[in-house]
Amino acid sequence: MDQRSKYLRCRIIETLNATRRGHVGAALSLVEILRALYDDVLRYDVKNPKWEERDRCILSKGHGCLALYVVLQDKGFFPEEELWRFCEADGLLGGHPEVKVPGVEASTGSLGHGLPIGIGFALNARHEKASHRIFVILGDGECNEGSVWEAALCAGKHKLSNLTVIVDYNQYQSYGPMREVQNLEPFAKKWEAFGFAVKEVNGHDVAALRDAFSALPPDNEKPTAIICHTLKGKGMKCTEGNLKWHHKSGIKDEEIRQLLDEAEAY
Repeated sequence: MDQRSKYLRCRIIETLNATRRGHVGAALSLVEILRALYDDVLRYDVKNPKWEERDRCILSKGHGCLALYVVLQDKGFFPEEELWRFCEADGLLGGHPEVKVPGVEASTGSLGHGLPIGIGFALNARHEKASHRIFVILGDGECNEGSVWEAALCAGKHKLSNLTVIVDYNQYQSYGPMREVQNLEPFAKKWEAFGFAVKEVNGHDVAALRDAFSALPPDNEKPTAIICHTLKGKGMKCTEGNLKWHHKSGIKDEEIRQLLDEAEAY
C-alpha cells in the first residue's frame, strides 16, 4: 500500500475519532475506488461545486461516507475543521451524505436509492445533450434491494452508456458474509443479463481502477458495471474481514491508537 492510501485511511480514523462511532469497514474498502475517481477520472470544479458540466458521482452506499468526506476535503470542497466536527449537531457532516455538503450529489443512506437517482441524472443528461458522465457506487449488500434491479432494468432498456455502476464487492454485509446472508453469484452474469457491459477489477489496485474508469464506456450501446473486488476493512489488520468493525460505537482511545499504528505499519 502506498503512502497516499495510508494517508487517506489515517484521515478516516482521525475523522472517526471526533464522534467515536461510524461505519469503519465500509469506508476502508472504498478508499482506492474514490481515490482513483477523484484524483484521475472525474471532472469537477471545487470552487464551483454545482458547475453544470461536472461529472456526477453518487455514493449510494452512504454508510461509507467517512471515506467520501476525507476525499472531498482532501480536494478542497470544504475546510478541514469540518472533519473534526463529524456527526456534531451543528456540523456539516452527518452519519450519511447529504446534498448540503459541497461535492455530494445525492442524499443517501437508505439503500437502493442511488442507482434510480443516477438513472434520472443520466436520462436528463442525454435529453440535454450534455457530455458529463454519471457514476453510482453501490455496496454488494445493497444489491439485495429490489430497487437496484428495477433500476438496472431501466438503465439497460435505455442503453445509458453515460452511466457507470461501480460495486464495492467486499462480500460482507452487516449480518455476515454475502455467501451466507444472500449469495449474489453469478454476479457479473446478472449485470450482463440486465443489459450492462461488465468489467471486474481488483478494487485496491489504483492503476487497474484508473485504467477501467478511463476507458468508458466499453460499449456505446450499454451502461457499464464495474465490479471491484475489495476487502472490507482493508488497510488495518484488526479491521480486515472483521464484522465487529462494520459499525462500531464507543470506540476507545487505545483502539484509535491501534488503528492509526496499523495503518502506518501496513
